[in-house]
Amino acid sequence: MRETPLSNCERLFLLRAIAEKKRLDGRQTYDYRNIKISFGVDYGCCIVELGKTRVLGQVSAEMVAPKMNRPTEGILYFNLELSSMASPGFEAGRQSDLLVKLNRLLERCLRNSKCIDTESLCVAAGEKVWQIRVDLHLLNHEGNIIDAASIAAIVALSHFRRPDVSIQGDDVTVYTPEERDPVPLCIHHMPICVSFSFFQQGTFLLVDPSEREERVMDGLLVIAMNKHREICTIQTSGGIMLLKDQILRCSKIASVKVAEITELIMKALENDQKARKEGGKFGFAESIPDQRITALKMERAPVDTSDVEEKAGEILTLAEPPLETAFTPVLRTPGTAQIGEGLESSWRDLDESEEEEDDEGGHDNSTIKGNLDMEMDVMAVEKPVELIVLSESEEEEVVVLEPEGAGHKSRSVPQSKHQDNFITQKKTNKKKQKKPTH
Repeated sequence: MRETPLSNCERLFLLRAIAEKKRLDGRQTYDYRNIKISFGVDYGCCIVELGKTRVLGQVSAEMVAPKMNRPTEGILYFNLELSSMASPGFEAGRQSDLLVKLNRLLERCLRNSKCIDTESLCVAAGEKVWQIRVDLHLLNHEGNIIDAASIAAIVALSHFRRPDVSIQGDDVTVYTPEERDPVPLCIHHMPICVSFSFFQQGTFLLVDPSEREERVMDGLLVIAMNKHREICTIQTSGGIMLLKDQILRCSKIASVKVAEITELIMKALENDQKARKEGGKFGFAESIPDQRITALKMERAPVDTSDVEEKAGEILTLAEPPLETAFTPVLRTPGTAQIGEGLESSWRDLDESEEEEDDEGGHDNSTIKGNLDMEMDVMAVEKPVELIVLSESEEEEVVVLEPEGAGHKSRSVPQSKHQDNFITQKKTNKKKQKKPTH
């Protein structure tokens, strides 16, 4: 995944700010970002933070056979890894041009400068020597990787302790830390890289460029120097032409910065060694500040409660007095009650209205039924209607015989058997209920 390129507006804004001797993070031209060094529980493990750029350094030792051309010298190996966790522009497992350049610069700065006595790493000449491996992992990229990596490498080497060994004839015995105290490495000096970025063909100069400043710079100058003002290596990139006065000015600035960083490293190593001897707390977990969420610890702030009663009285006097209204419970039904002037339930009214409707409906039905009974009685007095069943077929004709004087003719109605039986039963029941009176 490629990095997101800067827009023209951002590029012009950065260049104009640099021309006015201003930086986005508020630093001056020759200012370094804050450097923080923290050590792990094991020897040789550290994290260096240069602003927001973080590098993890880990040193390990292994006993191997020496090289043929140098049988009495140990082996130093440096490996820097740029993972996609640090920046989306880095691809894991791929040797980019930037990674190759950084690894070569570290080897020239630390191994070729003879900062570590490699002859002290020899166990048996021509047979066994110590191979010291320095692994550097970039955790977050915010510019100036080489400076943070060089500081992390020299700090990890200074903090590392190799196991002690003894030789009896051809037998080599390696002791554990419980049996014998580990032995520190023999370090002659501490080379540290200082980066300078140039803008507008060397017109403007910045120390410790950030990630955005590196995108708009024209060239880069890296000077590796120790506190004795000895230049270990120097490298330029970007294809710009630098004058002799510019390089001399950068070397003077680098000597001041290297002295300050070396003093900071020595102080951090001394504090860690003191904490380990006194049995205090040490490690990455103890370096986390209390203000972070993972610490779950906050400083207690004192609270003054001497004038709480006076303030409470003032608040009560300023507040409006409560309404003096007495609420009495209203008993609706057994087991329920209501307090206050609330709205009454409408269920009671609905029940009463429904009962009234039922009563009215029942009265109407009884009236209609009484009228019908009276009509049937009159018809029964005149002459009862008789139904004659002619056949038992599915469909049959029912002949209704009426008196001739009534002026009605006999009619035949086709009905089914079921309907005929139903009508016959209904008429019979009515005759049984009310008999005609003569």
